[in-house]
Amino acid sequence: MRDWWNGLAVGERRMLLVGAPLALLLLGWAFVWHPLAQRRAVLQQDVALRAGELAYVQRGAAEVERLRATGVRARADRAGRSLLALADATARGAGLESALRRVEPASGRGVRVVFENARFDALAAWLEELSRGYGVEASDVSADRADGVGLVNARVTLQDAP
Repeated sequence: MRDWWNGLAVGERRMLLVGAPLALLLLGWAFVWHPLAQRRAVLQQDVALRAGELAYVQRGAAEVERLRATGVRARADRAGRSLLALADATARGAGLESALRRVEPASGRGVRVVFENARFDALAAWLEELSRGYGVEASDVSADRADGVGLVNARVTLQDAP
């Protein structure tokens, strides 16, 4: 190797002394530093995206807690009425009295309500009112189309939300 070096002209030696470190520096940048810098930029974008998603989920969790607290307060607002009495009274108040056929205890702590020829819109609004205003959720709903526009025969099982 020494013989080879000594056999080079002075200009060639100077070019190798300057060019070799420069070539090593460029190769290090191309194969090590640049890929790492690109990956870091991608990861920073990913972190920013995840932070936005986290903030969205945290806002949603706060809303769920607020609604859950509303449901708990609503249960206390029943004025001592059972779920059976609440279902009957609110269904009649929602304009479903003519369609209401039965309100009976279901398995566990639930209540089964049967409707015939009920207006679907009124039934959906009643279920929404029970959920938002009293913390009651429909655990089972089945509805069949009845004769007439927008009418259904429905069976709904209600339970207190957990």
